[in-house]
Amino acid sequence: MDAEGRLDKFSLGEPEREYVTSRGMDILRLHAADFVNKRLAPANPKNDGRQTPTKGHPVFIAQHACGCNDRDSVEQFLGYEKGRELTGGEVDKIVDAILRWIGENLED
Repeated sequence: MDAEGRLDKFSLGEPEREYVTSRGMDILRLHAADFVNKRLAPANPKNDGRQTPTKGHPVFIAQHACGCNDRDSVEQFLGYEKGRELTGGEVDKIVDAILRWIGENLED
């Protein structure tokens, strides 16, 4: 599946939209940065491939939609090779992609 097809497969439900609206994008940026730093940035993340749920938080849904839910996807869709820690700049790009996807999907 290409990145475009992946984007079409996921959407925010009403509970996730309310979550975003009630907390705001600044709080979501903090959540996204925390999740990415803890679950993706390490060279060998714990439970890689199973560390990101598919529901329960708008950031989780966005991670799957953007191809940044595990290190295999990050390597496939973003080209950041597995087995090394992600740089701060790479983490920032992933967080930006997550927030961009959430913002675009609030408008639907």
